[in-house]
Amino acid sequence: MKRRIANLYPQKTLLKRSILIPLLLLGFSAFAQTQSNPNIENWQLSPAVLGTILLIAIVMMVAVVIIYIRISDYLNGMRQKEETQNKHQLTEKIIGLNDNEIDSLLEKRKEALHYKLSGNELGGDTIAIDDKGIIAQVTHDPNNPLVDEKKRAKLNLETPEELKKVVIWYVGAAVFWLIFGTAIGQYAGMKLAWPEVDTVSWLSFGRLRPVHTNTVFWGWASFAMVGLAYYVVSRTSNTSIFSYKIAWRAWVLMNAAVILGDLCLMLGINNGGGEYREYIWPVMALFAIGLILTFINFYKTVAKRTVKEIYISNWYLFGALLWTLTIVTIAYQPFFQNGLGETVIQGYYMHQGVGMWFMTFTLGLIYYYLPSTLNKPIYSYSLGVLAFWTQMLFYTLIGTHHFIFSPLPWWLQTIAIVFSAGMFIPVVAGTTNFLMTMRGSRHEISKSYVLPFFLVGVIFYFVGSTQGSLQAFRFTNFVWHFNDFNVAHSHMTMYGIITFILWACIYVLLPKLTGNEPKQFLVGAHFWMAFIGLFAYMISLMTGGTLKGLSWIEGKPFIDSVILMQPYWVWRAIGGSLMFVSHLIFAYNFYVMVRKPKNISNTNPSFSNSANA
Repeated sequence: MKRRIANLYPQKTLLKRSILIPLLLLGFSAFAQTQSNPNIENWQLSPAVLGTILLIAIVMMVAVVIIYIRISDYLNGMRQKEETQNKHQLTEKIIGLNDNEIDSLLEKRKEALHYKLSGNELGGDTIAIDDKGIIAQVTHDPNNPLVDEKKRAKLNLETPEELKKVVIWYVGAAVFWLIFGTAIGQYAGMKLAWPEVDTVSWLSFGRLRPVHTNTVFWGWASFAMVGLAYYVVSRTSNTSIFSYKIAWRAWVLMNAAVILGDLCLMLGINNGGGEYREYIWPVMALFAIGLILTFINFYKTVAKRTVKEIYISNWYLFGALLWTLTIVTIAYQPFFQNGLGETVIQGYYMHQGVGMWFMTFTLGLIYYYLPSTLNKPIYSYSLGVLAFWTQMLFYTLIGTHHFIFSPLPWWLQTIAIVFSAGMFIPVVAGTTNFLMTMRGSRHEISKSYVLPFFLVGVIFYFVGSTQGSLQAFRFTNFVWHFNDFNVAHSHMTMYGIITFILWACIYVLLPKLTGNEPKQFLVGAHFWMAFIGLFAYMISLMTGGTLKGLSWIEGKPFIDSVILMQPYWVWRAIGGSLMFVSHLIFAYNFYVMVRKPKNISNTNPSFSNSANA
């Protein structure tokens, strides 16, 4: 028996294996967690924490700049208007006067310029006479003193009626899902602060939260992006859409997926705990078919283009569609639904759903709508290409930075952190490209709120993406992940970047398609309520999430962190309320932009008779 064993395992082989096995174990230990949990002393001085505070300050500074520019331009406009009126008045008086009368008039004007109020000019019973030139203008219909009226669209674009209908119906569906999805989200957020508001099972937080996220993901943002992209693909290809029937079929399938998916979620029928993957596979298959039809339609349209080049916007649109179809197919495969493998797949699906679908697609829209708004080319086509390929490279490998200090392999976590840092390249390239395109267009901020929407979206693109890279570092991930801070980060990106950019594109396109402009006051109300609401929402959850993470690290009872968060959840509800009201204003603005103009009929018979004569 011993001889058989010796023949099967010679001594040299046994010696090699006895040496190799410890070496392999030593090597694999290098890929496992080799350090204890981070030390949280002086956590405020962590570079990632300081960087996040600096990024928040940038957002505040942008708001101040927008306010300053609008107020200063308004005051300058008033001053120029006053000077022009004075010149016209003086010119009108001088015409027809003799030399003595002109000298007398000029002397009076000189005295008026040096005149100072004594304080009792408005008192007394005598008739008011403006001898001193104090009153500049009298009107019984004064303009709004805070904002200027937005200028009418300079160009009513010649667009096929079929394309107009497709764009309007896609954006209309998006507006509906925005109102519905954020109403659900607002109610679910209020349940955190007031959990006893109801006891209905299908209104529980666990069911409402995925309804909110999936509705705004697949309903609001996806429909708005696809609808706006139909115009971009047609315009940049200088041709008509390949098939409007395909566009309508995709519209029906995607809407059916959101309706059926939400009903299933509220009934408790879901795909498990995978975030943004709660729709069961038959429902998600409908949405995927809709995206496949959309890709075919875009591809066929670009294939029959009448220009030589494929504009860079289409690169981003096709890249987003291909990546999304790929990750959805992989994520819904049944053999990826068990164990840690399911966790890894979920990390990549969840993050690439945001980065490779929404972010990549929206960047493609910016590359068309921002230059067309400013009537100038994009600053650098090369920077756009650099941002595209580095986005494809780095974003695809950062999914597991959501699972730092988890049972996943240490090397996989490290790769995610490294590639998260690599995301600085496409983010800086894209932000630089957009800001340099805006350079010299300061006056556009005071003309309308389209450029402020773009500016806030671009700044949040830099701030939100950079903050996400900082959050991927091990220390900040240890403190911030799996608590309310991550909710703030997701709203910073999905709302601050995607939603603000989509609003900007809609306000650019629809008035030029329909000829209907919303009132500037309501657009301004929409902008500021959404911005202030987002800021309140973001800051409250960042602060509360940080304190909650530190509470967990200190080993305090979980219920203490729940009690700690209560005032921050109230502020979350306040911020969410402002955001939701802004959505209602936006819905009304959408109605104004797409409604048909009323036919003005003449009911004056005398006028009709004279016209006929």
